[in-house]
Amino acid sequence: MSELPTAPFRDDVVVLFPGQGSLTGGAGIPWQSSRHWDEIARISEAARLDVAELLLSATDDEVVRTDRAQIATYALSLVGFLELADRGVRPRYLMGHSLGEFSALVASGLLSIEDGARLIGVRGAAMARAAREVEGSMVALMGGDDGARAALDSLRDVWVANINGTGQIVVSGSRAGLDDLLSRHKELGWRRATPLPVGGAFHSPLMAPAQAELDRALASIKWGTTEYLLVSNVDGRVHTTADEWRELLSRQLTSPVQFLDATLALPETVTTTIEMPPGAVLTGLTKRIRAFEAQLTPATPAELQEMPL
Repeated sequence: MSELPTAPFRDDVVVLFPGQGSLTGGAGIPWQSSRHWDEIARISEAARLDVAELLLSATDDEVVRTDRAQIATYALSLVGFLELADRGVRPRYLMGHSLGEFSALVASGLLSIEDGARLIGVRGAAMARAAREVEGSMVALMGGDDGARAALDSLRDVWVANINGTGQIVVSGSRAGLDDLLSRHKELGWRRATPLPVGGAFHSPLMAPAQAELDRALASIKWGTTEYLLVSNVDGRVHTTADEWRELLSRQLTSPVQFLDATLALPETVTTTIEMPPGAVLTGLTKRIRAFEAQLTPATPAELQEMPL
């Protein structure tokens, strides 16, 4: 990847790397002007997929596919991070949401951009195969309390997949299990239940068939070292070594995303969040968890270069 900043770390800044649910058709168009757009070609070669075409021409329906959304989101996030590097900003903290952890690991130097792309290719394909074995999906739940959360235990083949905030979670499950939830969510204590347009029951036991394949790929990678502090989705703690992250990326497939805990793990010295493209989903989540002085979501390279930092 292009040269990263060697300026002193900014202990007041965390960079957020989004997951695949942030991507929409044409998301790459505003970023074509970046001098780092050439990184897309390196990622495309490693992934054996035309990622530029996905980012520029794919429709919303086309980019929702797991094997496309993951690599395209990853690529665009890293273009944004390199633009941030051009500003001489070196954030102490990095935090991704699910897929975004791969982007964070590359940004930190623990993974090369090519190995990150290869791992995402293996992960996405393995997840897609696991999803075909048992048809499943995900549902976002809003407005529930601890009792509503406990009531989910009464459902069959439904598991908590993302804990994005107080009273805001995402569950994964089989089609039958989620249909049961959707028909009874108010009875169970949830104000709103929204089906998500995803290709499988991610972060649940239904992804177990993908784990062995990803483990083999993780074992074949040459890892680097880092001075960045990366906060994990799996346990909401800071981890900085290859051995830790090799295990965490494996566990992530079948474990819930603990985004609430990860955000709360950031020290009070962190006063600014900068979310990498595409979208601003994580900014919306974090602002409901705790107060920050500034939350920045650059939509173009020009916006990023003009941010008040």
